[in-house]
Amino acid sequence: MLMKERVPHDKSHTLALSQEGYLFIKNRIDQYQSNLFEAHLLGEKVICMGGEEASKVFYDPERFQRNGAAPKRIQKTLFGMNAIQTMDGDAHIHRKLLFMSLMTPTHQKRLAELTMEKWQASIDKWKSSEKIILFDEAKNILCWAACHWAGVPLSESEVKDRAEDFSAMVDAFGAVGPRHWKGRRARSRAEEWISGVIEDVRVGKLKSEEGSALYAIAFHRELHGGELDTQMAAVELINILRPIVAISTFITFTALALHKHSEYKDKLLTGHSNDLEMFVQEVRRYYPFTPFLGARVRKDFIWNQCEFKQGMLVLLDIYGTNHDSRVWENPYEFRPERFKNRKDNLFDFIPQGGGDPAKGHRCPGEGITVEIMKTSLDFLVNKIEFEVPHQDLSYDMARIPTLPKSGFVMNNIRRKF
Repeated sequence: MLMKERVPHDKSHTLALSQEGYLFIKNRIDQYQSNLFEAHLLGEKVICMGGEEASKVFYDPERFQRNGAAPKRIQKTLFGMNAIQTMDGDAHIHRKLLFMSLMTPTHQKRLAELTMEKWQASIDKWKSSEKIILFDEAKNILCWAACHWAGVPLSESEVKDRAEDFSAMVDAFGAVGPRHWKGRRARSRAEEWISGVIEDVRVGKLKSEEGSALYAIAFHRELHGGELDTQMAAVELINILRPIVAISTFITFTALALHKHSEYKDKLLTGHSNDLEMFVQEVRRYYPFTPFLGARVRKDFIWNQCEFKQGMLVLLDIYGTNHDSRVWENPYEFRPERFKNRKDNLFDFIPQGGGDPAKGHRCPGEGITVEIMKTSLDFLVNKIEFEVPHQDLSYDMARIPTLPKSGFVMNNIRRKF
């Protein structure tokens, strides 16, 4: 390190990370009054940093690369081996354009429509149920909508198991032990299933509509001119389906926010798009989803009097950056109006990563996330009435990923007329 006295060196180890979860980096940035510090985590020396300026540095492709950053245990559960999240340079941009072509406003609108269609179709079933758990219902609905939109055949009898597998991959992100192994088994099942679908499309056994996600990935050609091998095609199609199912977490936090901050309900009763958007954007900022992201230093450089050595692992604090008081006034207050007339910034509001989604590693599906969340919020406010019984709605900030412990139980559900 350069000028060691100016770069805090934290003596915590991986155990502290597992005990503090989402707050690990933020706690130390606040403690040291520095936007970066050095620590020994995950068996190596790591630089942890947060804030808008750190985000700009982290998403500079001249300084950082993703290859080698994601541990194998995360690739074997969440991402898939050697997937787009591990790529750099022209190969990454070319693959990213495939994803971006499937995330256009037209696709966003279609997915939102399918989601609302399925929400509406669920009401009669819920009316006769003693209670429902919103998180579980959202997983199933989004799995059905994602597969229907993508062109992936899925029978009603399969929906629950497939949704559970997609969710288990996400839940394995910060897990060790049983949750990790559950995620690995889920990925193996999903890759086997989707590989079979890809093969059926390629040999003509299954017809796929041109323009669908299934068709686009099955027949995508890499820079060298060849198609993705079946395994990689399956991995990347899962990387489109799985994140859509993961929006169930955001929907559950949306319901929690609506319950805790009922003063916003009157505004939302109009179903006005701007009010819905401000509310869901504040949900994405305020509630924990992605804790941090990693990258490897591409070449030696110095920033903020800290020496970044080639190959070093660097973690960017996603949760902390979205709660940075230098950017967000009263960051621990839930205030959707903060998004009124707010100008877009690629580096200070980063719930699903930062930078340019077309060229960098920001999630290309943010638009889909926002539209599905808006549709789901509109449904909860304007299409149904329900009660929220006594339950444990707390969420554990040490658990990655986290969720209200009850999954948000609802009862006495009825259709609004």
